[in-house]
Amino acid sequence: MAGEFTAQMSTRRGRWHLYVVLLNTTARWPECTFDRGGPVPTLTDRVNALANLGFEPVPDAEWQWTEDSETPFDPSSPVLLIAEIRVRSRAEVSA
Repeated sequence: MAGEFTAQMSTRRGRWHLYVVLLNTTARWPECTFDRGGPVPTLTDRVNALANLGFEPVPDAEWQWTEDSETPFDPSSPVLLIAEIRVRSRAEVSA
């Protein structure tokens, strides 16, 4: 599984944010914010954003969605959606 990472996407302040989780490093996590708020970015939008960050989904990877709450343990709290997918570095693939 070397060279694989998890990309996550969530909403913050009404905008969708996509970032690649780089564990065990001091490097800043690659991230982007979609300019528009509102609906979930399309699959094409997400793949293009990952490519701009230097990553691509691993073959056969699918987006997995998790529901969370803005305020833990408060059932009346607004719902947060968090998506994730396994990705790999495009630089490693082309090398």
